[in-house]
Amino acid sequence: MAYHLYMLRCADGTLYTGITTDIARRLREHNEGASGAKYTRARRPVELVYARRYRDRSFASVAEARVKRLTRANKLLLALRTNKG
Repeated sequence: MAYHLYMLRCADGTLYTGITTDIARRLREHNEGASGAKYTRARRPVELVYARRYRDRSFASVAEARVKRLTRANKLLLALRTNKG
């Protein structure tokens, strides 16, 4: 099963990174449902700024940890570079 690494920009300008098997569903949950992350529930609406597909959870988790260690500036560059291409 494929997993996706994703990054959201919250209404307050902060960034949230996670992994999921279904980006559309997870984005809906972050914006509407009680099953969205506690962090994003207080910062709605959120918008998807980056996504990348991985072949399994292990690869996605490693990539998530790597992205979470990036500075905010580097996270924004990653999102910008991805959206330009």
